[in-house]
Amino acid sequence: MSGTDLKSRLIEAAAPHVPFDGWSEATLLLAAEQTGTPPALVAAVFPRGAVDLALAWHEAGDAAMVAALAAADLGAMRFRDRVAFAVRTRLELVEDRELVRRGMTLFALPHHAPDGARALWCTADRIWTALGDTSDDINWYSKRATLSGVYGATVLYWLGDESPGQEATWAFLDRRIADVMRIETLKARARENRLVAGLMAGPLSVLGRVRAPQGAAPAGMPGRWGRRN
Repeated sequence: MSGTDLKSRLIEAAAPHVPFDGWSEATLLLAAEQTGTPPALVAAVFPRGAVDLALAWHEAGDAAMVAALAAADLGAMRFRDRVAFAVRTRLELVEDRELVRRGMTLFALPHHAPDGARALWCTADRIWTALGDTSDDINWYSKRATLSGVYGATVLYWLGDESPGQEATWAFLDRRIADVMRIETLKARARENRLVAGLMAGPLSVLGRVRAPQGAAPAGMPGRWGRRN
Protein backbone atom coordinates (compact mmCIF):
# COMPACT_ATOMS: atom_id res chain seq x y z
CA MET A 1 0.00 0.00 0.00
CA SER A 2 1.34 3.42 -0.94
CA GLY A 3 1.76 6.23 1.54
CA THR A 4 -1.07 8.12 -0.17
CA ASP A 5 -3.44 5.17 0.17
CA LEU A 6 -2.53 4.73 3.81
CA LYS A 7 -3.12 8.41 4.51
CA SER A 8 -6.55 8.16 2.87
CA ARG A 9 -7.48 5.13 4.97
CA LEU A 10 -6.42 6.80 8.19
CA ILE A 11 -8.24 10.03 7.31
CA GLU A 12 -11.43 8.11 6.53
CA ALA A 13 -11.19 6.18 9.81
CA ALA A 14 -10.39 9.31 11.80
CA ALA A 15 -13.17 11.56 10.46
CA PRO A 16 -16.03 10.15 12.61
CA HIS A 17 -13.97 10.68 15.77
CA VAL A 18 -12.92 14.27 15.07
CA PRO A 19 -16.21 15.91 16.18
CA PHE A 20 -15.73 14.30 19.60
CA ASP A 21 -11.96 14.16 20.10
CA GLY A 22 -10.78 16.82 17.67
CA TRP A 23 -7.71 16.46 15.46
CA SER A 24 -5.88 14.85 18.35
CA GLU A 25 -3.52 12.01 19.10
CA ALA A 26 -6.51 10.11 20.52
CA THR A 27 -8.26 10.37 17.15
CA LEU A 28 -5.16 9.24 15.28
CA LEU A 29 -4.72 6.29 17.67
CA LEU A 30 -8.34 5.19 17.12
CA ALA A 31 -7.89 5.45 13.35
CA ALA A 32 -4.73 3.36 13.52
CA GLU A 33 -6.45 0.70 15.62
CA GLN A 34 -9.45 0.53 13.31
CA THR A 35 -7.29 0.17 10.20
CA GLY A 36 -4.79 -2.18 11.83
CA THR A 37 -1.94 0.20 11.05
CA PRO A 38 1.26 -0.37 13.08
CA PRO A 39 2.57 2.69 14.97
CA ALA A 40 5.71 2.76 12.83
CA LEU A 41 3.68 3.18 9.64
CA VAL A 42 1.50 5.87 11.25
CA ALA A 43 4.64 7.75 12.20
CA ALA A 44 6.00 7.34 8.68
CA VAL A 45 3.04 9.04 7.00
CA PHE A 46 2.23 11.48 9.82
CA PRO A 47 5.60 12.31 11.46
CA ARG A 48 4.08 15.08 13.59
CA GLY A 49 1.05 13.05 14.51
CA ALA A 50 -2.40 14.62 14.63
CA VAL A 51 -1.42 17.96 13.08
CA ASP A 52 -0.19 16.14 9.97
CA LEU A 53 -3.44 14.16 9.94
CA ALA A 54 -5.43 17.41 9.93
CA LEU A 55 -3.26 18.90 7.21
CA ALA A 56 -3.64 15.76 5.09
CA TRP A 57 -7.43 16.01 5.40
CA HIS A 58 -7.27 19.64 4.30
CA GLU A 59 -5.03 18.78 1.35
CA ALA A 60 -7.44 16.02 0.30
CA GLY A 61 -10.22 18.61 0.25
CA ASP A 62 -8.11 20.89 -1.93
CA ALA A 63 -7.42 18.03 -4.33
CA ALA A 64 -11.14 17.22 -4.56
CA MET A 65 -11.86 20.88 -5.31
CA VAL A 66 -9.28 20.97 -8.10
CA ALA A 67 -10.83 17.87 -9.65
CA ALA A 68 -14.31 19.42 -9.43
CA LEU A 69 -13.11 22.63 -11.06
CA ALA A 70 -11.45 20.69 -13.86
CA ALA A 71 -14.76 18.96 -14.57
CA ALA A 72 -16.86 22.15 -14.41
CA ASP A 73 -17.78 24.39 -17.34
CA LEU A 74 -16.28 27.71 -16.27
CA GLY A 75 -16.05 29.26 -19.73
CA ALA A 76 -19.34 31.15 -19.57
CA MET A 77 -18.61 32.69 -16.15
CA ARG A 78 -17.14 36.09 -15.45
CA PHE A 79 -13.77 35.72 -13.78
CA ARG A 80 -15.04 36.97 -10.42
CA ASP A 81 -17.81 34.35 -10.61
CA ARG A 82 -15.22 31.65 -11.26
CA VAL A 83 -13.40 32.63 -8.07
CA ALA A 84 -16.66 32.58 -6.11
CA PHE A 85 -17.56 29.22 -7.63
CA ALA A 86 -14.18 27.79 -6.62
CA VAL A 87 -14.51 28.93 -3.01
CA ARG A 88 -18.08 27.67 -2.83
CA THR A 89 -17.06 24.33 -4.33
CA ARG A 90 -14.29 23.95 -1.76
CA LEU A 91 -16.73 24.46 1.11
CA GLU A 92 -19.56 22.39 -0.34
CA LEU A 93 -17.23 19.40 -0.61
CA VAL A 94 -16.93 19.34 3.19
CA GLU A 95 -19.25 16.65 4.51
CA ASP A 96 -19.14 17.75 8.16
CA ARG A 97 -18.48 21.35 9.17
CA GLU A 98 -17.40 20.17 12.60
CA LEU A 99 -14.19 18.80 11.08
CA VAL A 100 -13.36 22.31 9.86
CA ARG A 101 -14.32 23.84 13.19
CA ARG A 102 -12.04 21.41 15.01
CA GLY A 103 -9.27 22.18 12.56
CA MET A 104 -9.56 25.89 13.22
CA THR A 105 -9.32 25.18 16.94
CA LEU A 106 -6.12 23.22 16.35
CA PHE A 107 -4.53 25.83 14.10
CA ALA A 108 -5.47 28.64 16.47
CA LEU A 109 -2.83 27.28 18.85
CA PRO A 110 0.29 29.46 18.57
CA HIS A 111 2.64 26.59 17.72
CA HIS A 112 0.35 25.38 14.92
CA ALA A 113 -0.70 28.80 13.57
CA PRO A 114 2.00 28.77 10.83
CA ASP A 115 0.64 25.43 9.59
CA GLY A 116 -2.87 26.86 9.45
CA ALA A 117 -1.72 29.96 7.58
CA ARG A 118 0.20 27.80 5.12
CA ALA A 119 -2.83 25.58 4.52
CA LEU A 120 -4.98 28.63 3.85
CA TRP A 121 -2.40 30.03 1.45
CA CYS A 122 -2.12 26.71 -0.38
CA THR A 123 -5.89 26.58 -0.87
CA ALA A 124 -5.79 30.05 -2.41
CA ASP A 125 -2.85 29.01 -4.57
CA ARG A 126 -4.62 25.92 -5.85
CA ILE A 127 -7.69 27.97 -6.72
CA TRP A 128 -5.69 30.50 -8.70
CA THR A 129 -3.70 27.77 -10.42
CA ALA A 130 -6.86 25.85 -11.32
CA LEU A 131 -8.34 29.03 -12.77
CA GLY A 132 -5.33 29.47 -15.02
CA ASP A 133 -3.40 32.23 -13.28
CA THR A 134 -0.15 32.89 -15.15
CA SER A 135 1.24 35.78 -13.10
CA ASP A 136 4.91 35.46 -12.18
CA ASP A 137 5.57 38.76 -10.42
CA ILE A 138 4.30 40.55 -7.32
CA ASN A 139 0.75 39.88 -8.51
CA TRP A 140 1.31 36.16 -7.83
CA TYR A 141 1.60 37.03 -4.14
CA SER A 142 -1.06 39.73 -3.96
CA LYS A 143 -3.67 37.50 -5.61
CA ARG A 144 -3.08 34.68 -3.16
CA ALA A 145 -2.88 36.96 -0.15
CA THR A 146 -6.16 38.62 -1.08
CA LEU A 147 -7.94 35.35 -1.77
CA SER A 148 -6.60 33.89 1.49
CA GLY A 149 -8.29 36.74 3.33
CA VAL A 150 -11.55 36.30 1.44
CA TYR A 151 -11.53 32.53 1.92
CA GLY A 152 -10.65 32.71 5.61
CA ALA A 153 -13.40 35.23 6.33
CA THR A 154 -15.91 33.16 4.35
CA VAL A 155 -15.04 29.99 6.27
CA LEU A 156 -15.64 31.76 9.58
CA TYR A 157 -19.02 33.03 8.37
CA TRP A 158 -19.93 29.63 6.91
CA LEU A 159 -19.25 27.83 10.20
CA GLY A 160 -21.97 29.83 11.93
CA ASP A 161 -24.41 30.03 9.02
CA GLU A 162 -27.70 28.20 9.54
CA SER A 163 -29.51 29.71 6.55
CA PRO A 164 -31.11 27.28 4.04
CA GLY A 165 -28.41 25.99 1.72
CA GLN A 166 -25.94 28.40 3.36
CA GLU A 167 -27.30 31.12 1.09
CA ALA A 168 -26.20 33.78 3.57
CA THR A 169 -22.61 32.53 3.20
CA TRP A 170 -22.68 32.75 -0.59
CA ALA A 171 -24.07 36.29 -0.36
CA PHE A 172 -21.28 37.15 2.10
CA LEU A 173 -18.73 35.68 -0.31
CA ASP A 174 -20.10 37.75 -3.20
CA ARG A 175 -19.80 40.92 -1.11
CA ARG A 176 -16.19 40.16 -0.21
CA ILE A 177 -15.27 39.58 -3.84
CA ALA A 178 -17.08 42.78 -4.81
CA ASP A 179 -14.97 44.63 -2.23
CA VAL A 180 -11.80 43.22 -3.78
CA MET A 181 -12.93 44.21 -7.26
CA ARG A 182 -13.51 47.78 -6.09
CA ILE A 183 -9.98 47.89 -4.70
CA GLU A 184 -8.60 46.62 -8.00
CA THR A 185 -10.54 49.33 -9.84
CA LEU A 186 -9.07 52.00 -7.57
CA LYS A 187 -5.58 50.60 -8.14
CA ALA A 188 -6.07 50.73 -11.90
CA ARG A 189 -7.22 54.34 -11.73
CA ALA A 190 -4.23 55.24 -9.55
CA ARG A 191 -1.86 53.77 -12.12
CA GLU A 192 -3.51 55.92 -14.79
CA ASN A 193 -3.04 59.08 -12.72
CA ARG A 194 0.24 60.70 -13.78
CA LEU A 195 0.91 62.32 -10.40
CA VAL A 196 0.35 59.11 -8.48
CA ALA A 197 2.32 57.13 -11.06
CA GLY A 198 5.23 59.51 -10.65
CA LEU A 199 5.21 59.25 -6.87
CA MET A 200 5.04 55.46 -7.03
CA ALA A 201 7.67 55.01 -9.75
CA GLY A 202 10.43 54.15 -7.26
CA PRO A 203 8.54 51.62 -5.13
CA LEU A 204 7.00 50.02 -8.22
CA SER A 205 10.39 49.59 -9.85
CA VAL A 206 11.53 47.62 -6.78
CA LEU A 207 8.37 45.53 -6.58
CA GLY A 208 8.69 44.87 -10.30
CA ARG A 209 11.70 42.69 -9.59
CA VAL A 210 9.79 40.28 -7.35
CA ARG A 211 9.17 36.90 -8.94
CA ALA A 212 6.87 34.02 -8.07
CA PRO A 213 8.32 30.65 -6.95
CA GLN A 214 9.81 28.84 -9.90
CA GLY A 215 9.42 25.25 -11.03
CA ALA A 216 8.35 22.87 -8.28
CA ALA A 217 8.85 25.34 -5.43
CA PRO A 218 6.19 24.85 -2.74
CA ALA A 219 3.32 27.32 -2.71
CA GLY A 220 4.07 30.22 -0.44
CA MET A 221 7.85 29.97 -0.73
CA PRO A 222 9.64 33.28 -1.30
CA GLY A 223 9.96 34.39 -4.89
CA ARG A 224 13.12 35.63 -6.51
CA TRP A 225 14.59 38.93 -7.53
CA GLY A 226 15.57 39.22 -11.15
CA ARG A 227 15.56 41.28 -14.26
CA ARG A 228 12.58 41.50 -16.51
CA ASN A 229 13.12 39.66 -19.76
